[in-house]
Amino acid sequence: MTKNHLEIIEEHESCVRSYVRSFPTVFTQARGYKMWNEDGKEYIDFFSGAGALNYGHNEPNMKKKLVEYILDDGITHSLDKATEAKSEFLHKFHEVILQPRNLDYKVMFPGPTGTNTVESALKLARKVTGRTEVISFTNGFHGMTIGALSVTGNSMKRKGAGIPLNHSVTMPYDQFVNESDEMDTLAYLERFLDDNGSGVSIPAAIILETVQGEGGLNAARFEWLNKLDAICKKWGILLIIDDVQAGVGRTGTFFSFEPADIKPDIVCLSKSIGGYGLPLALTLINPELDKWKPGEHNGTFRGNNHAFITATEALSYWEDPKFEKSIQDKAVKITDFLTNMVEKYPEMKGFVKGRGFMQGISSDIDGFSEKVCENAFNHGLIMETAGGHDQVFKLFPAINIDEEGLEKGFELIERSIKDTIKQMKLEKETVTN
Repeated sequence: MTKNHLEIIEEHESCVRSYVRSFPTVFTQARGYKMWNEDGKEYIDFFSGAGALNYGHNEPNMKKKLVEYILDDGITHSLDKATEAKSEFLHKFHEVILQPRNLDYKVMFPGPTGTNTVESALKLARKVTGRTEVISFTNGFHGMTIGALSVTGNSMKRKGAGIPLNHSVTMPYDQFVNESDEMDTLAYLERFLDDNGSGVSIPAAIILETVQGEGGLNAARFEWLNKLDAICKKWGILLIIDDVQAGVGRTGTFFSFEPADIKPDIVCLSKSIGGYGLPLALTLINPELDKWKPGEHNGTFRGNNHAFITATEALSYWEDPKFEKSIQDKAVKITDFLTNMVEKYPEMKGFVKGRGFMQGISSDIDGFSEKVCENAFNHGLIMETAGGHDQVFKLFPAINIDEEGLEKGFELIERSIKDTIKQMKLEKETVTN
């Protein structure tokens, strides 16, 4: 008997696979914010490749440029040799993104994934400061390789390392203890830095996400970020912002830290910086810190020219200020929708988390958010959960999604919330009887 695709994957792929378990269908096509499976069923994508597809699937201008480049026998693999594709990306990134924001960074191309840029940032911070420790925050997520895991908060992922994860100290993120701001977590941090008996030495760097994607859409307040930046300057600590998931427009501005008016020493970018879903990562470095020796940190695939082509074309969106404004306008609609859901369905005991196109609802009911995502998939909408207990269902639409797509997604989410409430009531009645 001929096996179907899911059966083949289950038989041959490692049990480490995860998303195929949440979305058990075989996808064959995708365009914009829509995907289709092998039976022709249409899905609205509010997952966007976990933030790697901020411009949607198969964006037509990027696709055209990429196909032309391939058909012209453009360079595919080049390590870090000079190519026209790389030069054009660097020039456009400087002209369209850095210069208008008054940012001055050297651009490093590490390996092509998010964890690669984090590893390079940690390594450089230790190299230029001569210190070993790095401070990270509760619920932070920075990648799955050993260095990145050492500054990641999730206990399940940390255990996967199989060895002790050293030279990192975890501090409480903004409003980690409670959300009423009764405890200033940065006062707690400063006390450790001030006190010689604290057991915490002055670190090489502090690394954080301004909005914690995997950690539950916890959004740091801008005043908290300002104060953290001041602490780093006071103690000579390098500030690393991990913008792998929160960057490239996901929070409403190109960089997630822009509204806080801070300038990190090092910025980590990956996921949507490639524009099309092609692997690419950047480590942005304050020029004064660019102390690498040639080849001191490298990788075979640090010169992904196909990604340079699509990344350069993606930056065209940012040449028009109206694009950023459209993201922010639609983000308000997302906030309004989620706030309405919380008020309309008090049964889910939910509250809104995150900002921009990186928002969701956290439910105090065990398993509720997971069930919402499961029902959403059955209705034709793809989204995932976040948080240490999968307590948040999160909306990650493409930042260029149209109003119609956004409203269709909202409709399916509300239907899924209603279904979940109904199912839980029935389960409760069954247990009572």
